[in-house]
Amino acid sequence: MTAPAAHPHGAMRRKDREITDRSEIDEIIQANKIMHLALSDNNVPFLVPLYYAYDGTSLFFHSSSKGSKIEILKRNNTVCFEISQEQGIIEADKACDFEAKHKTVIGLGKATFVESEAEKIAALDRIVGRFTDRKFEYPKANLHSATVVKITIDSVKGKKHGF
Repeated sequence: MTAPAAHPHGAMRRKDREITDRSEIDEIIQANKIMHLALSDNNVPFLVPLYYAYDGTSLFFHSSSKGSKIEILKRNNTVCFEISQEQGIIEADKACDFEAKHKTVIGLGKATFVESEAEKIAALDRIVGRFTDRKFEYPKANLHSATVVKITIDSVKGKKHGF
């Protein structure tokens, strides 16, 4: 989905830095482990870093069933996420000309709570699989108390500089 130009996720100003190849955007998402998730509650922003997994169309994270992000998501499931791959600094002769060498993905989506035990296990396996090749079984009590959230991506953009 492409957002209208008036939307904050509209046309990119610096076309020379835009990543238009979806496979390159997917590579950035897969290569990193932390996303910053932005939420809004009564016009008050809330931002939280999270470990995540990606299945090619949706992002997943797990959480306690209590806390600010879960309560906000219950009231407003529209989210914005950011994933960055910082690669150092590009130095310059003038202080204002220093820049970051980076690749960044920003997307918008809708968050839903995963209820199915099989879907929860699949999402948790994806998340844990980003850190280890070991396989785990999840006790029923843990599955019951854990909250797994799926973010269906509505739109996504990529940007890079210094590559």
